[in-house]
Amino acid sequence: MPVNPNDPRVKRTRQLLLQSFMELIEQKKNIYSISVQDITDRATVNRATFYAHFEDKYAFLECWMRQKFQRKLARELPNNSISNMSSLRSLIQIVFDFLALTRQYMIRTPENSPYEPLFESAIHKELYQLLFTWLSEEAKTPEAKKAVEPTALLISWGILGTAIQWSRDPQHRSGEEMVQEMLVVVAAGLAPVLEEPQKDAR
Repeated sequence: MPVNPNDPRVKRTRQLLLQSFMELIEQKKNIYSISVQDITDRATVNRATFYAHFEDKYAFLECWMRQKFQRKLARELPNNSISNMSSLRSLIQIVFDFLALTRQYMIRTPENSPYEPLFESAIHKELYQLLFTWLSEEAKTPEAKKAVEPTALLISWGILGTAIQWSRDPQHRSGEEMVQEMLVVVAAGLAPVLEEPQKDAR
């Protein structure tokens, strides 16, 4: 029987599992080596409880990554939304910083490769929704409204894809430099939706 995610007891159990996972990460410094059994032992619950809340380890890790990203957005993005080019720049910076922070726990091996698309998807969902909401509010003409969804998809994947590539080898370019260059590209990509697109993103 599916659990009710709005039940306070369910919320507490989920948070207990997620907190236990975070404690294990600090010990092992490697997301992929942590098993469901490790998590349930740490949380002092049985495996049946884990699977009542999460379909499998993949679902758990997606929830963990999305929640972690949501919290960073809530802390660092003004009003947790985009309202102008300044807040868009903040969002891009947050994505780069977040991937740099989490990359230290993601040791890349053939066995671990299935997890990366999962994490990318979790981050992308939040990124896309923020962009879609902002562009929907800004679009004034029928043509602009029609362009909202494809533009939000293009821009969100562009930001995330660039940040992912940079996080794998950040030595060649600083994050600040990459964010500024990305903002210029993104500003141009917003032209189909914004009536008066920013000419100079600097």
